Amino acid sequence: MRLARSPSVATRSQGPLPASSFVRVNLGSIARRFLGTRPTSLAQHHQQYSILEQEDGGRNVFFPPPPPRPTEHKPGTCDTEIWSDLKDDRRRIYCNRSLNMTSIRAVGFDMDYTLAQYKPETFEALAYRLTTEKLVRVFGYPSEVMDLEFDWKYMIRGLTIDKKRGNVLKLDRHKYVKIAYHGFRKLTTDERRHYHTTERTNPFDEPRTYTQIDTLFALAEAYMFIQLVDMKDSASGGLLVGKTYEEIYGDIRNSIDLCHRDGSLKRGVAADPAKYIHEDKNLVPLLKDLKFSGKKLFIVTNSLWDYTNIVMNFLIGGRMGSDKNLDWLEHFEVVVTGSAKPRFFNENQPLFQVETQSGALLNTDEGNPMANLDDHNDELDPVPAGKVFQGGNYKILNRMLNLTSDANSEILYVGDHIYGDILKSKKTLGWRTMLIVPEMEHEIEVMNRNIGMPKQLFHMRRRRDALEDQLQRVRWKIAERDGGLTQFPEEDKENMESEMAILNEEYEELREEHSRHLAEFQGKFHTIWGQFMKTGYQNSRFANQIGRFACLYTSHVGNLAYYSPNKSYRALQDELPHDALL
Repeated sequence: MRLARSPSVATRSQGPLPASSFVRVNLGSIARRFLGTRPTSLAQHHQQYSILEQEDGGRNVFFPPPPPRPTEHKPGTCDTEIWSDLKDDRRRIYCNRSLNMTSIRAVGFDMDYTLAQYKPETFEALAYRLTTEKLVRVFGYPSEVMDLEFDWKYMIRGLTIDKKRGNVLKLDRHKYVKIAYHGFRKLTTDERRHYHTTERTNPFDEPRTYTQIDTLFALAEAYMFIQLVDMKDSASGGLLVGKTYEEIYGDIRNSIDLCHRDGSLKRGVAADPAKYIHEDKNLVPLLKDLKFSGKKLFIVTNSLWDYTNIVMNFLIGGRMGSDKNLDWLEHFEVVVTGSAKPRFFNENQPLFQVETQSGALLNTDEGNPMANLDDHNDELDPVPAGKVFQGGNYKILNRMLNLTSDANSEILYVGDHIYGDILKSKKTLGWRTMLIVPEMEHEIEVMNRNIGMPKQLFHMRRRRDALEDQLQRVRWKIAERDGGLTQFPEEDKENMESEMAILNEEYEELREEHSRHLAEFQGKFHTIWGQFMKTGYQNSRFANQIGRFACLYTSHVGNLAYYSPNKSYRALQDELPHDALL
């Protein structure tokens, strides 16, 4: 098969044939035969995304399983005549800063919620239940706390917890509070305005007062916090009445830490990984493709070796219990566990080599094995690739990967934590970054099922602004006359006032209609917090951080399998308001 100049190809049978025997066929027909085409109508969009209405089948619409494997006609679900564009928007990798993958020499991964996609309805529910047990048995909370139920769909990432006042806030990119709840009670506009007047010099970054829900692990603790705030407010006596909201949040965090330290959470996952972690059939082919393209692969995770080995055995080979082995390490040059990110990116920490069979930690000399005083051979070789370490920092990792300090821009790191994985590695080191945002899958599905609605809301907003502008100009003209700045007949003033009354009535009707449609549209994403990436018409604070610090972002690490390992990702044109209006 060879490409012709027009959008068609030439094919021939086996054996050499003269050029005149070539038969021309349309390339689009081949693409459609293998892969189907992009929906072109609203009805087709609704049909493609109607799966949202089938939640009774057990599908998790907020955090779905990994994407299907690409077909043998890679890159899979494509539609254009040269197979250059994914037809399924949920599988796309979106680009904020252009990145040519041929310049990337090493690709690193976080593990939790990156390589391993957890099922929040089971994993976070387990963490929630264990935390309530700790609150009651260790911190003396009333036994009713253990009767609380976890709604894993209620909270979203990108929210801010006000530990001092017992509130949960959703901020826009300017850090204005647009939605706020105290427990399960929604704050009024006047109550929200308190933040606009008191927090402008301290924009929600003071860690003693505020904490960010910027990781999926934090959803359970955030939901528990608003439940306990409600319990405290309604209690007439007992332990909760004497505690501040800040102390309650601290007890929740300490209980979660206890779950990690005593191993109860890890034991639960180890007993049945399939119950808590999605299988991902894309992962091994993806890792092989990246290695075949000449890239070195590594893992930097905050999880310790024992848990990392359990999770990676399940992901790579589906192995559990006594069937576990170390074969999965063959896919990686270096595995750093217990990295204590974000300190890994800017602090010197001691590095230990992990003895993979026993889990024992061995001292190292910044990545080199310590000299054995009983051995007369004093020659020290670099640590072999594929070994496992704990702690350390990025400088040692660079040396293990045989990368110099000025090669940071040749490292791509993939993670789910905007602060611990993306912000620090980008700002401190200049690594290229990819953020995993599983919430995008639901966001894109809703957008596609309501295609055209954002444009309608935009035009309603434009009409509303135009009416408001007319009203303000008429009011100002009347005020100028009343103040003696200008003169015109009384009859003209009366006409203006009549016109103003008509405009005001029309404006109020349009404002109410626009607000209602906007609220309905936002409620389609999430009934409490609305669209994940937006707060009204502004980008949410979380979306703003994605734009600033993530070179690439996508719903699942497996989406990399739909692209060439040497793909050139290109950012779209930036827009200012006048670009959208003109």
